[in-house]
Amino acid sequence: MSPRRNRPRGGESPIGNAREQAGRYGGGGATESWQGEEWSVRPVSGASAAGKRYRCPGCDQEIPSGVPHLVAWPEFGGIDDRRHWHKACWNARDRRTTRVQRSRNAPRH
Repeated sequence: MSPRRNRPRGGESPIGNAREQAGRYGGGGATESWQGEEWSVRPVSGASAAGKRYRCPGCDQEIPSGVPHLVAWPEFGGIDDRRHWHKACWNARDRRTTRVQRSRNAPRH
């Protein structure tokens, strides 16, 4: 009996998977047009923000620590203009209302 093989057999390389992961949640950013402005969009793995929580402007829900998401800001905006979005919320930003109304007692994070 031969030992179990731990590597995939042909076609799929571990380097290709690493590139796919980097493209999805780390490394590199992009510039996208939205609301007549150019926005810089960068994926964040979430691992480096241990203990931090963000509120997604798309759905008004909390993004817990360690969850991969996106950071977007207007191209000519400052550091205070950065917003942390769920990836799905950023992709659906044109199908959402402009402002999500919170109830009076909802926390503002």
